[in-house]
Amino acid sequence: MKKLLLATAIAALSVSAANAAPTLYGKAFLAADYVNAELDGPGYNYDEDTVEINSHASRIGIKGSEAMTANTDVIYQLEYGTSVDGDIDGFTNRDTYLGVINKQFGEFRVGKNQSTLDRINNVITADSGYWDNLGRNELEKGTVEALNMADSSRIKSSIIWTAPKYDGLPLEISAMYNSDDQNNNNNSGFGVAAMFDQGTGFTAGVAYDKDNNIEGDIIRGTATVDLGKFMAAPVTLGALYQVADFDYSDRVDDMKKEKGLIVSASMPLTNFARPASIYAQYNKTDNLNGWDNADSDQIVVGGKYFFKDNMIMHAYAGVNNADNVKASYLGKNDLGESVYVPINGDVELFVIGTGLEYKF
Repeated sequence: MKKLLLATAIAALSVSAANAAPTLYGKAFLAADYVNAELDGPGYNYDEDTVEINSHASRIGIKGSEAMTANTDVIYQLEYGTSVDGDIDGFTNRDTYLGVINKQFGEFRVGKNQSTLDRINNVITADSGYWDNLGRNELEKGTVEALNMADSSRIKSSIIWTAPKYDGLPLEISAMYNSDDQNNNNNSGFGVAAMFDQGTGFTAGVAYDKDNNIEGDIIRGTATVDLGKFMAAPVTLGALYQVADFDYSDRVDDMKKEKGLIVSASMPLTNFARPASIYAQYNKTDNLNGWDNADSDQIVVGGKYFFKDNMIMHAYAGVNNADNVKASYLGKNDLGESVYVPINGDVELFVIGTGLEYKF
């Protein structure tokens, strides 16, 4: 009898351990990027012409779930970004959370979460490599980069809820709250998003964000259509329009709403031994980061070839032009000290690159 009880206990523990076992996952993405960047401003000209070895969104993480009750599971994820080329040491937090998922009440995640603005972000085709740059709408000190509209980011000290799916309702609804306790103040942010998808080849989404990704409001709308569902044209088209209303207390008199547009197209290629695709994407942003007449245009073309589902070769090329943007360069003051000198300038950037992405 004792042997039977012991065997039963061991079997139960084995099942419990198997259910609780986390999944290790990640990806390494290295690319060679030819970069030609220019910044022209009053009294200053910057010109870069080089080939860079870059790590793009490489990461490692663990995730998993375990049953709490018959209808509720605990879920968790710890994901960290790393630079495979060694340019940046250590790891940085990506999506890290602990949560629960219930068949009746939906899913709750608490921790550092990608904002709800990203839940309708199915339009982007230039989503890998150098040109995965949506959200960079101002230049850091001493840098020259491609500039675009504000975008979703990972929000610390946040809780995100995803509604359960109901039969006959092709709508995914999510909401987020951000406590902002990291800054020792009473400010908080929130966001909501809804995505309509019947599985017929057409999707539409709308999202609103307040004091999560920027100091201010963002409203975004998206739509995609798979022409292959309606005609003999295997092309998916997408469009995104967004308005960001910044609320910077030190720039009350010269603030403008940032307005952004994205139009994209992607098409699978069937004349290869393995799956492949090509894409094109056009971005236009007016009043970058709320600055009047600071505008940018960007066009990117590229392709992907899948040696295996987890081994992907990328190739891409793009141009970004930004006018009247706020920039700075390292100069000297009257005492001969090194200081960053602010200027308004025009940026021209051309990049062509190729890289290998390995997922595990």
